[in-house]
Amino acid sequence: MNLDSYVKNKDKIIMVHTINSYHLFLGNLANPLRIDIISELKKKPSSVLELAKKLDIEQSKLSHALSSLRCCSIVQVKNRGKKRIYSLNKETILPILRMIDKHENKFCEECKAKNRKNRR
Repeated sequence: MNLDSYVKNKDKIIMVHTINSYHLFLGNLANPLRIDIISELKKKPSSVLELAKKLDIEQSKLSHALSSLRCCSIVQVKNRGKKRIYSLNKETILPILRMIDKHENKFCEECKAKNRKNRR
C-alpha cells in the first residue's frame, strides 16, 4: 500500500466514523420521546419516576430512552440517596439547545407557518 492510498483509505474511515457519529447523535435528538425527555430536563433535573409522571409513560420505556441518551452523554446521572437524578450535559448539550433556539427564532418562522398550515 502506497502513502496516497493509505491517506485515501484513512480519510474514508474518518468520514464513515463521522457519519455514524452524526447518525447516532442526531438520531437521539430526532426521537420524539427523547426530545420530550430533553425538554423536561431542560426545565430541571429529574428522577425516572418524576419524568414518567410528567411524560405519562411507562418507566421501562423511559429507562430505555434515557439509556440511549446517556450513551451519547446527552444526559448525565447522579445518585442522590436511592434516587438517580438525570440532567442535561451542561458542557455541550445546553449550548447546542440554546443555539437551536436561536436558529429557530431567526430562521424557522416560515417552516413553522407551513407546518401549522399542513396540520389543518
